[in-house]
Amino acid sequence: MSWQGWVDQTLVGSRKIDKAAIFSAAGDVEFASSAGFDVRLEEVQYILRGFEDSIPLYSGGLYIAGEKLQVTKADDESIYAQQDGEGVCVVKSSESIIVAHYPETVPPGDAASIARQLAAYLTSIGY
Repeated sequence: MSWQGWVDQTLVGSRKIDKAAIFSAAGDVEFASSAGFDVRLEEVQYILRGFEDSIPLYSGGLYIAGEKLQVTKADDESIYAQQDGEGVCVVKSSESIIVAHYPETVPPGDAASIARQLAAYLTSIGY
């Protein structure tokens, strides 16, 4: 499947995620994204630093597509953030970064589960 197919079919097609993007593990290339979900490379670079040191994420928040969100959980593999009931789950695979946005009607755990499953699959096939 293509990168765009993973965004459209696996993530957004789950109906738990309303928009998503996939980037290179270095955060310097966007592989695919939902139309209108304009996650900036600078935002992905900040996320990458957050995987190493989450303290700035908790104190300063996280920006995704220009929107500020409050970080609720962060570790070396995933970052979760919310604002007004909607939020994002950012998950690393071996060669990519998945940014999955969910609407307020979806429980965060449901969206995170879909993103984590895709990350595990991508890692299993070398991505």
